[in-house]
Amino acid sequence: MTKTALRTANAPQPAGPYSQGIVANGFLYTAGFGPQDPATGAVADTVAEQTRQVLRSIGAVLAEHDLTLDDCVKTTVHLADLADFAEFNAAYQEFFAEPYPVRTTVGSQLAGILVEIDVVAALPAA
Repeated sequence: MTKTALRTANAPQPAGPYSQGIVANGFLYTAGFGPQDPATGAVADTVAEQTRQVLRSIGAVLAEHDLTLDDCVKTTVHLADLADFAEFNAAYQEFFAEPYPVRTTVGSQLAGILVEIDVVAALPAA
């Protein structure tokens, strides 16, 4: 198996020993991204704005391999408070078109943020 790591300045930099994205076996896997603005480190106050920033960061990693959010087949979402689900879902839906990727959404203890998301995207058939 060949693994290729992806890195972009347009998404938050890893805070530990992990890659922003990995291409392997016909898929691109991203790390879980929080809502930090990659240029300033700022974090928005609302779950909707945090969701938008997370998905912009994920889109930047996908773009490093000429993919978009339309190529996503699976997302995993962590919300600090499941009571924020409706607001999160409305912002999330702005970024995806049908057929939507499959999704798992769970409540998680997050360190000072409201949302974290990772995705799996399918590479085009060769």
